[in-house]
Amino acid sequence: MIFITAKFRVKPQDADRWPEITREFTEATRAEPGCLWFDWSRSLDDPAEYVLVEAFRDDAAAAHVQSGHFKQAQQTLPPHLVETPRIVNATVPQDGWSELGELAVG
Repeated sequence: MIFITAKFRVKPQDADRWPEITREFTEATRAEPGCLWFDWSRSLDDPAEYVLVEAFRDDAAAAHVQSGHFKQAQQTLPPHLVETPRIVNATVPQDGWSELGELAVG
């Protein structure tokens, strides 16, 4: 799977509204064939930073960046950002989450 994590530093005046600002893009991406997950979290250390964790089957990420909603997000999201998002993008040999054995429950 293609595993991507990106950090978005949002303008302070837009930080509380970021989930709404990204809602259409998020919903459209989650509906894409091959999208395994597309999840936003807010930093505990910086309330103006959001972390996006996303995963796609094989080459589905290529279709994602060619989609209409991605192209629209390229226009609508940057005005709400302080800086260019930072990203880690890797192909990993699995299809989902593994258990964190060191913190096993039960």
